[in-house]
Amino acid sequence: METLLPTLLTIITAATPLLYAALGEMVTEKSGVLNLGVEGMMLVGAVVAFAAMHATGSASVAILAGLLAGAALSSIFAVLVLGFQSSQVATGLALTIFGIGLSALLGQGLVGVAYNGLPKLPIPFLSEIPFLGPLLFDHDILVYGSFVAVPLVAWFLARTRPGLVLRAVGNSHDAAHAIGYPVLRIRFLAILFGGAMAGIAGAYLSLAYSPLWIENMSAGRGWIALALVVFATWRPWRVLAGAYLFGGITILQLHAQAIGVGVPPQVMSMLPYVATIVVLVLISRDQNKIKLNAPGCIGKPFHPTA
Repeated sequence: METLLPTLLTIITAATPLLYAALGEMVTEKSGVLNLGVEGMMLVGAVVAFAAMHATGSASVAILAGLLAGAALSSIFAVLVLGFQSSQVATGLALTIFGIGLSALLGQGLVGVAYNGLPKLPIPFLSEIPFLGPLLFDHDILVYGSFVAVPLVAWFLARTRPGLVLRAVGNSHDAAHAIGYPVLRIRFLAILFGGAMAGIAGAYLSLAYSPLWIENMSAGRGWIALALVVFATWRPWRVLAGAYLFGGITILQLHAQAIGVGVPPQVMSMLPYVATIVVLVLISRDQNKIKLNAPGCIGKPFHPTA
């Protein structure tokens, strides 16, 4: 038990940024838009949040700054793909490259700056429960937020009128437009939400997971988040399971290196990404399930007509 609890806690921390980024991208894709710029938005959110923390000392301001930075970067993507009808794939890739370069530029003076990390907020009485208390009720605000985000997104998509409208737009933008729904506005808001969530994921990386700034600190997590959406077949609760699965793989390979497993560390570090590829290959074999759950208009441009 002494080993199990710390392992589970590190899995939670590894899964949290994946969960935020994947949930945001899932909502974006539910609207019919494919944004491959998650990695870039995470990095910009990370550096802006860390810079805000360094400047103000306020965790709330830092988290808000990361959120707004991710949303601002996603708005560029939204203007290009919705306003100018640019390719969603090419624009998303360009956004990632731009985000990597911009974050490196903004973070030049922050490398080596120390920070203690987000404070823990133990919930009275509940945090004192043996094992479950420290596992579920003794975390920082962003981990608690990730616990709440999944049921909220699931409820929004399945139980609210705006969520049903968003899904309708993603499944058939022409039909949604024909009955009077503002397709471009709905997709713009969905893209902003996805960017904000990616920004929060980046903020968690630089404020809690590794409370410092280093270039490219997301280390491919944005791409894993994109794969998680497909792995989860665009369902929020499966996103939760997938995030913790891939978080567990990340942590287990670190533990394996620590105990001296006779495998080169470079090979162990590859495991989360190899697992991502294997999972996507296995899922892609079931085309019927993908077609059944994937938004019908994902990646397709919308040309509004009078």
